[in-house]
Amino acid sequence: MIPIDIEGKTKRFKGNGRKLGYPTANLSEDTDLADGVYFGRANLDKFSDNPALIFIGVPTTMGDKSRRVEVHLLDIPDLDYYDKNIKVKILKFHRSNIKFDNIQQLLKVMREDERVARAWFKS
Repeated sequence: MIPIDIEGKTKRFKGNGRKLGYPTANLSEDTDLADGVYFGRANLDKFSDNPALIFIGVPTTMGDKSRRVEVHLLDIPDLDYYDKNIKVKILKFHRSNIKFDNIQQLLKVMREDERVARAWFKS
């Protein structure tokens, strides 16, 4: 099933990604992909084919209950990209979704996800 494209308009949720240092462009589009973290590329605003970390699922650690697609584009300015068209090409499954006991555990794993993703994009 991978690679697969997902596209739609970005939506505003709670802004938790930004608070954690990982701002995301969010979609409520449905996908048959398993919940988890993926690596891919995204087109958003003036950025095209930009490396991205993609989370699919319910961010239960943050207390949310709705399934979504959250896209963190690497190395772009942290601006508001709400109500913009986004196209995401999911290229690689990285790990399953995990409910963490606290935010510190989540951040530790997110930083490791980013490190692994950057290495993968360079290879």
